[in-house]
Amino acid sequence: MTHALVTGANGFIGANIVRDLLQRGIDVRALCRSGSDRSALDGLSIDIVEGDVRDPRSLDAAMAGCSLVFHAAALYSFWVRPRRLIYDINVGGTTNVLDAALRAGVEKVVYTSSVAAVGHRPDGKPADETAIADPASVVGDYKQSKLQAEAVAVSYADRLPVVIVNPSFPVGPWDTKPTPTGRTVLDVIERRMPAYLDTAMNVVDAEDVAAGHWLAAQRGRVGERYILGGENVTMKDLVTIVAELAGVPVPRVCLPRAPILALAYVNALWRMLSRSRRAPRMTPDTVRMSATPMVFDASKAVEELGFPRTAARDALRKAVDWFVHGFARQA
Repeated sequence: MTHALVTGANGFIGANIVRDLLQRGIDVRALCRSGSDRSALDGLSIDIVEGDVRDPRSLDAAMAGCSLVFHAAALYSFWVRPRRLIYDINVGGTTNVLDAALRAGVEKVVYTSSVAAVGHRPDGKPADETAIADPASVVGDYKQSKLQAEAVAVSYADRLPVVIVNPSFPVGPWDTKPTPTGRTVLDVIERRMPAYLDTAMNVVDAEDVAAGHWLAAQRGRVGERYILGGENVTMKDLVTIVAELAGVPVPRVCLPRAPILALAYVNALWRMLSRSRRAPRMTPDTVRMSATPMVFDASKAVEELGFPRTAARDALRKAVDWFVHGFARQA
């Protein structure tokens, strides 16, 4: 039987990867931090081991006997204090995982990057894997850390069979935190988003993303990256679909970006001065990011991996169902 280690197994993407692997008959070992919320893994027949991607010794123990490693652990947030923490986990942690995989002699590593590490086309059309992100134009610590971490993964490809996947805007079940993407959906459901900004994103089903990880392990070319994306939609369309599915009023006001950005900076300053640990709902980074539509072309993953693509409405239906039913049970 194939044995696979999933780092960040109790996170949104990790929990979906674990379930996908179990359905395929794979023996799963789940790496979770001590004291972390593991409700997304309740009831699953898996081997949970405690460890931290910042602790190489815990990685050696977790990886022993595994032929596949799915490195999904990451700090996904647009507000982290101290800022260094996001680089320690996302960049340093990736280095540690790949070093441990080298020592363990694993057969394949699938690294969960992000479209944050993919560039954009100057004409605004959907970007593919050939688009190179300019570090000088990448907004925020999260995106910078994922860009740096992907560069680390690429640098190991001549010594280690590593394949990179770049999920876009994943939505669906087992988002227990919730993540920033899930928070967008939940805010519409809870009527906390009376208005929206003019932008666009690529909505992908989290269960498709999980399947894409397995497909990358089986068919992905070493050193290559694959965008795991679904359907490009405007923010107006996204909030409209979610509101209609949830049976709540549709937000109809599109706000100008400049005053919202100013308000976000004032809010961020207040949080820092008050030493609040609570992340703002809207940060300067998220507002600045919205100026560039995050639209992508996943044709490479479809053609080379056989990546499935669920329609945005169907993916968002799963997310709404999770937040209305499953999420409430987890809370």
